[in-house]
Amino acid sequence: MTNSLIAPEGAAATGRALAAIPSPEVSSISLGPVTIHFYALCILAGVVAAVFWSERRWAAMGGEKGTIVDLAVPAVLLGLVGGRLYHVISDYQLYFGPGRNPVEALYIWNGGLGIWGAIPLGAVGVWWVARRRGISLSKLSFAIAPTIPLAQALGRWGNYFNQELFGKPTDLPWAVHISLDYTYNSEGAPRPGMQPLPGSSTEYYSTYHPTFLYESLWCLALAVLLAWLGRRYGDRLDGGRLFAVYIMGYCVGRFWIEYLRVDPAHEILGLRLNNWTSVLVLAAALAYFVWAGRRLDAFSSRVVPAGHDVGTEVFDTDPATSQDGGDTGSEGGSEAADPETGTAGRPKGRGTAPSEDG
Repeated sequence: MTNSLIAPEGAAATGRALAAIPSPEVSSISLGPVTIHFYALCILAGVVAAVFWSERRWAAMGGEKGTIVDLAVPAVLLGLVGGRLYHVISDYQLYFGPGRNPVEALYIWNGGLGIWGAIPLGAVGVWWVARRRGISLSKLSFAIAPTIPLAQALGRWGNYFNQELFGKPTDLPWAVHISLDYTYNSEGAPRPGMQPLPGSSTEYYSTYHPTFLYESLWCLALAVLLAWLGRRYGDRLDGGRLFAVYIMGYCVGRFWIEYLRVDPAHEILGLRLNNWTSVLVLAAALAYFVWAGRRLDAFSSRVVPAGHDVGTEVFDTDPATSQDGGDTGSEGGSEAADPETGTAGRPKGRGTAPSEDG
């Protein structure tokens, strides 16, 4: 599929390309000595939305208010470190080698965060808080699972403002317009991934598949699905299984979206590195989903810190056998308040997921 598009900046596209989504010509604003990057604002918006929703879900499960805010700080900081590390390692050629400036590996505002590194290292922050407080890591994952794709859906718009990580050229009405980059030189250099028109080395396609939009919509749909599954099948999706469903759902979407992208990437047997990562992570999540489903009664159900009494606590019959990383072995389990009535539910057996706020 092609469009009659002129590569030199200022030229007008013709045909259906006129309906393309325009990309902003600026990606930041300066307030005195401070530069605010829209990429960072998108990520911040996602974090705030995820924390707010997670707090509501956690409170509906009988947990103490403020728990999610407390764990968000180490989780987000470690997540940013992990995401950047994955990006720098998987795209090392952008920062190391002849003509490259390794210091730019620290320029997170220019884009470049790998979700494959952000989630595992961010989970370490959640585990650390859960371990210190003696609350259930599996219950925390249940509360957080639908909120992460919501954060991703908002964060992906940072790629829109940076005009990066787009897909193959297309003239579809919802294509995104990508402009030549004048940040490199006054002539305007092509952005990474821009495709030259057939037979030309100076003119480029300017409308591409908006993969940032595809992933944003996929993540929004996944967030809604996870919230519904948690409400409808909560008793079967405890023990981190709802979080495993999130991982599997994201990997499926990321695989086909990644297949559309044309930005430079390492390939193995004809597939981009992130395609292979999606397959491997999906397989691991599926294996965990099956494993956890066979031992739901082995996970802690504690949603209040050990020793706290907020009126919804029930005793864990055998905390020493808990397989949950957030269980310290001290007594005190928790049962959830009913999110519909606001009252505490009657005590249930271990491993039974309470009704929660979707």
